[in-house]
Amino acid sequence: MTGVCDPHAELGYMSAAALRQAYGDTSLSPPEVVGAIYERIAALNPSLNAFSVLVEDQAQAAARESQARIAAGTARRLEGVPVTIKDAYDVAGLETATCTHALKGKVATQDNPVVARLRAEGAVILGKTTMSEFGWSGLSRNPVTGVTHNPWGHGLNAGASSAGAGVAAAAGFGPLHLGSDGAGSIRMPAHFCGIFGFKPTYGRVPHVPVSNNDLATYIGPMTRSVADAALMLEVMAGPHPLDHTCCEAEPAPYLERLSGSLKGKRIAFSPDLGHARVDPEIATIVRGAAQVFAGELGAEIVETAPDWGPLGPELGRFFWSVLWGRRAPLLDEWAEKMGSDLVACIREGANYTAAEFINARERKYAYIAQMSAFLEDYDFLITPTCSVAAFPVERVQPAHWPEHEWDWLAWSEFLYPFNMSGQPAASVPCGFTRAGLPVGLQIVGRRFDDLGVLQACAAFEGVGEASSRRPDFAIRESSSASAP
Repeated sequence: MTGVCDPHAELGYMSAAALRQAYGDTSLSPPEVVGAIYERIAALNPSLNAFSVLVEDQAQAAARESQARIAAGTARRLEGVPVTIKDAYDVAGLETATCTHALKGKVATQDNPVVARLRAEGAVILGKTTMSEFGWSGLSRNPVTGVTHNPWGHGLNAGASSAGAGVAAAAGFGPLHLGSDGAGSIRMPAHFCGIFGFKPTYGRVPHVPVSNNDLATYIGPMTRSVADAALMLEVMAGPHPLDHTCCEAEPAPYLERLSGSLKGKRIAFSPDLGHARVDPEIATIVRGAAQVFAGELGAEIVETAPDWGPLGPELGRFFWSVLWGRRAPLLDEWAEKMGSDLVACIREGANYTAAEFINARERKYAYIAQMSAFLEDYDFLITPTCSVAAFPVERVQPAHWPEHEWDWLAWSEFLYPFNMSGQPAASVPCGFTRAGLPVGLQIVGRRFDDLGVLQACAAFEGVGEASSRRPDFAIRESSSASAP
């Protein structure tokens, strides 16, 4: 497979900054780059399945408009730079089905505000990327578009819900990819696909409509480099009148201020948050990454098992099942066309009372306060992103883990706590398993310190090689997934 797409690989893997420079000196043009990426998509996507829809004609028209603006000297920040949009978010004229039969036929009449911001800065939309059904799980499959395959191993989970975005970034389908994160859905595909994913502070990027996930869903960038994520965040961030929960502040110049020393920074390292099961190989790789912060980067590393960690599982599962329990009215008509794991989760969450929800929310707020107080003593917290490497996508849990009919949270205990807390969190590549599968390191910061988290990620990215590796698109059997 590799040889089929080689002529277009370098263009597909170019950063946004490199593209902008090449457009400026006329060594490349937006139509040339967009055309090359579509040829790459044509070669690779049939075996990856990263897109729910492609819009080549519209993209080429936008690329020609960008070329004219560049020639006229009126280029915008993302002029001619390709971007993909997660299927959950409206793109005018396209269906927003969230990869479920229950919402098929819902065509958007206007762009989501974040999509509009990207388009207004000259970004060229290539298409919409696949996701798990309704965005409910960490598994890269749904009943509408089927399986989205991990570029590092055919048949392996690419993570979700922003599965297609993670695969598109890893596969070299352009530099910028819009994801969202309700319980890890940016950071998890970043971990499984070997890319960078950033969940900003809650409210940094407006979410329209406002999150119905008890204010726990975020929009953020998925890219191959921290710099591209910083640039994309600058464009997407800032208040919007349709999101009453968003931050008042305008975005900082994240890209310009990305360089920063970690010397003397105090960083908490928790290998398991005091409770989580982690595959030994993942634990070893992440511990090695923590040592990089203490060594090459000059930070002080304090290993810890926070008191609040073991409180997470009960809260995470309660709020996740309640969120999907609200979909119970759909079951009479659509259960047979939904994933059986989603149906099981809906049925579990459908019968809680309002009093149980309010009481759980009280416990959740106390949990969040503990997390925030904990980080007052540290600049950052680092953890594994996920407990496992990519495993066969047809499973809910890896074969060597306890089975459950829907609980994929068991191997992603490090993610959902920071959806509840509102704190910025990122996954940056930190190594590979013996089977050649990517592993991510999670870096968490205090609320509103998005710049600090990006700087920490950039510093780590700069001293390692994991972020620069590309998949070879080798077709592996599902049984090749790593297990201890």
